[in-house]
Amino acid sequence: MASEISPKAEISPKAKIGNNCKIFPFVYIEDDVVIGDNCIIFPFVSILNGTRMGNNNKIHQGAVIAALPQDFEFRGEKSECVIGNHNIIRENVVINRATHQGGQTVIGNDNFLMEGSHISHDTKVGNRCVFGYGTKIAGDCYIEDSVIFSTSVVENPKTRVGMGSMIQAGTTFSKDVPPYIIVTRKCEYGGVNMTIGRKHGVDEKTLKHIANAYRLVFNGNNSVYDAILSIVDQVPPGPEIDHIVEFLKSADGGVISKK
Repeated sequence: MASEISPKAEISPKAKIGNNCKIFPFVYIEDDVVIGDNCIIFPFVSILNGTRMGNNNKIHQGAVIAALPQDFEFRGEKSECVIGNHNIIRENVVINRATHQGGQTVIGNDNFLMEGSHISHDTKVGNRCVFGYGTKIAGDCYIEDSVIFSTSVVENPKTRVGMGSMIQAGTTFSKDVPPYIIVTRKCEYGGVNMTIGRKHGVDEKTLKHIANAYRLVFNGNNSVYDAILSIVDQVPPGPEIDHIVEFLKSADGGVISKK
């Protein structure tokens, strides 16, 4: 089915628009843009060069996709902002494209970006994540699947958030957040995120193993290295525990604080 495009939208003839899209008045789309099928683009959205968008996305008023990177190293190089399928991007969201030639900012599938959130250059976002009102993600961050950012969270550059974690409102953090945990407003470990674990089918026995693993990380005076050795020695292995261990091994900049 042909797309429904308002004559009041300003769309480059070089842009590639998929089937059955609805594009409202006052949308601005530049040359080097690819948009998949069944997308809805509401008024006053700007979709700029380097956008590679999948299917079934909804982009709400005032959003800017593939904005130029806010990075002093940017020299006008050609890069991309890749957006998967089934994402909801609400009003005034800004997503920057990557800084350097061939780089990508990536948003996966089934994510919900609430009003005023911002994803900076070269950040990689997995699937089924939620970004609360006014949340700001700096450049070169890596966010795994099923992460929840509450309102006005700030993630500083070159940090990671492990899958299934939740960061409470107003938190600013500069170190990695391991998988399956809650981070408090004081940027401290607040326990295992049992709700997300259960929602994604993690059984009670495994949740207890996860909690035991994090007692070794966040209780006492163990270094991260010693905690890894203790987890391997004391906690029964499994996909979730193995993922925690691998995440901690690669936490070069350290992890968030203990209570």
